[in-house]
Amino acid sequence: MDTGFIKVAAVSPRVAVADVQKNLDTALIAFEKAKAKKIGILVFPELYLCGATAADLVQHSVLLTACEDAIGTLCHASENSETVLCIGAPILFNMKLYSCAVLLQSGKILAVIPKSYIDNRNTNSRNFSAGFSVHGTVSICNQEVPFGQAVVKLSGKAVLGVEIGEDMLSPLSPATQACASGANIIATLSAIPGAVSKQDYLKMLLQTESAKTASARIFVSAGASESTTDFVFSGLCAVAEDGTILEESETFSQDEQFIVSDIDLDRLCADKRKQYDIPSVFTAFNFPMVSASKALHALEEEDINRIFTPLVFLPQKESDAEKHAEEILKMQSAALAKRMQHIGCKRLVLGLSGGLDSTLALLVSIRTLNLLQLPSENLHCVTLPGFGTTDRTYQNALALAKGFGCKLSEISIAKATLLHFEDIGHNKDVRNAAYENAQARERTQILMDLSNEEGALLVGTGDLSELALGWCTFNADHMSMYGVNADVPKTLVQYLVQYEAKHVNKEIADILLDVVATPISPELLPPDENGHIEQKTENTLGPYEVHDFYLYYFLRFGFTPEKLLFMAKRAFEGKYEPKELETWLRTFVKRFFTNQFKRSCLPDGPKVGSVGISPRGDLQMPSDAAYAAFLKF
Repeated sequence: MDTGFIKVAAVSPRVAVADVQKNLDTALIAFEKAKAKKIGILVFPELYLCGATAADLVQHSVLLTACEDAIGTLCHASENSETVLCIGAPILFNMKLYSCAVLLQSGKILAVIPKSYIDNRNTNSRNFSAGFSVHGTVSICNQEVPFGQAVVKLSGKAVLGVEIGEDMLSPLSPATQACASGANIIATLSAIPGAVSKQDYLKMLLQTESAKTASARIFVSAGASESTTDFVFSGLCAVAEDGTILEESETFSQDEQFIVSDIDLDRLCADKRKQYDIPSVFTAFNFPMVSASKALHALEEEDINRIFTPLVFLPQKESDAEKHAEEILKMQSAALAKRMQHIGCKRLVLGLSGGLDSTLALLVSIRTLNLLQLPSENLHCVTLPGFGTTDRTYQNALALAKGFGCKLSEISIAKATLLHFEDIGHNKDVRNAAYENAQARERTQILMDLSNEEGALLVGTGDLSELALGWCTFNADHMSMYGVNADVPKTLVQYLVQYEAKHVNKEIADILLDVVATPISPELLPPDENGHIEQKTENTLGPYEVHDFYLYYFLRFGFTPEKLLFMAKRAFEGKYEPKELETWLRTFVKRFFTNQFKRSCLPDGPKVGSVGISPRGDLQMPSDAAYAAFLKF
C-alpha cells in the first residue's frame, strides 16, 4: 500500500564557529542517523557548515574552500541514499556571496537556493547579497548545478521548496511563491536570533503559513552553541502540517536537537486541490522545477510513527475543546436566531425524545431564545411516545422540558399509527421498515402541523453522522424547518451536551449526563422484557466514533479505503479488532453512497465545522453513484 507518508527530520547540532571540518563530521553523523530512520528529507540550519555567526570570516577564501570541500564529502556520503540533505552554506555566484541551502541526494547536488532577502539589522547585510530573482548555473564539486529559487520534484506527490532565515518574515516569501509553483513541503533553514516570545511567534507563523498554503514546514534554527557575542540562538526545530505543529524540540539547549515527523502528502494534496486556485498574477513568480536523483524512501506501515486521534471532531486539549464547544453552540444559536428574525417568528416547536440529538436541539433553542430575549416557554417541547419509547428517555424528556421552563405537551402516536396500519393494510405484528418508519412519519406530521397551528418554527434534530449514514426516515425526522444539528457529528453532540451539563444546575446536569449515557436508539421497536432499550443503533451500524473517523477523513481529504483502514487500526488499537474496523468501513461506504438521496433535499442548517454535507455548498454528489471502487481493499 502507498501510505502517502514521508518521513522528515530537522536537526540543529552543536556548531563550532568557523570550524568547517568539525561541523562536517557532526553533519555526517546526523546524516547516517537519518538514513537509518528512512528519513526522506533532512534539514540543517542556515550557514551550518561554517556557523551562522562567523561574520566577516565567511568572506575568507580558506573558509569558502573548506565549505565546498565539505559539500563534496557530503555528496560522496549520500551516494546510493534516497535521503535529501538540505544544509546551509556560503556560496559564491558571479563574484557575489550568498547564504544558501545546498540540496544533495544520491551523490548529486540537486540545487543551490540562495536567501532572497537580507536583513539590514545584522551582520549578514555586509557579507551577503540578496538572492531574489537571481538565477543561473554554478559549478560546485565538478558539478554544474542550478542556482536560484526553484522547487524540487522528489517522488510521488512530494515537491520541496526552500526559504532561508528572514525570508519567512517577508511580505512575499519565497515559500509562498514555491507553493504557488507546486511545492507542498517547505524547508526553512534559519539563523534568526532568539528573543523573548520570538519562538512562539515563529511557530505561529509556521502554523499559519502551512495552513494558508496547504503545505508542510520543516523549520530548523541555529542553536545556542553559535557565538553569543551579540545574540543567542534558540535551536528550535519544528515540523508543521496544514496548520498543526506535529513535532517541536527544546529551545536554548546545549544538546543537539533532532526531531522526526511523518508528513501526510495525501492530506496536503487534498487540501491543495480544494482550497484555492493560483491566480494568474503568480505566474510572474513561478519557480523552475528540478528533479531529484532518486525516489524517496518507500515507507511501510510499520515505518510510520504518526499517532491518529480517534475523536477527530474534538480538539485534543480540554481547554481548547471547551472553547470549541462554546463557539459551536454560539454558531448554532446565532443561525437559528437569524432564521427566526427573518421569518418574523418568535416561537419554536421541538420533538423532545430524551435522546442525544433532540437534547442538543433543546439546548440550542434555549440559547437562541435567550439571545433574542424571548421567554423559554416560547419553546414548545412535544414528547411523542410510541411502541419503542422507554421510561428512561420519556422521563428525561419531561424533566428537561420542565427544568428549562418550556411549554410541554405529550401526544401519543400509538393510536394514530395503528389506525394508519389499518389504512395501508399492514399487520402490526410485522416489525419491518413500514412498522418503524410509520411511527417516525407520524411524529413529523404532528410536529409540522403543530408548528403551523402555533405560527412556530419546527427545529430539526438530525445530526451529521446520521445524515451521512442515512440513519433517518425519509420525509420524517429527515425533515424539519431548520436543522440546527445538521453539521454536528454524533461524537461532538455527546461532547456538547456534556459541556452544557457543566453550566446548569445539578438537577438538570444529572439529566443531561444520563442522556449521554443512554444507548443511542430511534426507539421504534418495543423495549425488552425489563423495559430497557432493545433497538440499539450502534449494534446495527457499528460505533459512531468509528464512523465519524471514517466520515472526517473520507470527506475532508478523500483518503482511500486502504488508508482509512490503516489509520483506524492505529487510532482504535486495543479497542476494536481490525476485522471489525474493516466491516464497519464497508458499512460506512455502502450506506454513505446509497443514502445520498436523503442529503440531496436536506432542510437548511448551519455549517459549523470543516466537514459538511449540504447539497447547496459542501457535497454535490449524484444519488445513484456507484461505490464498488471504494470497497476494493
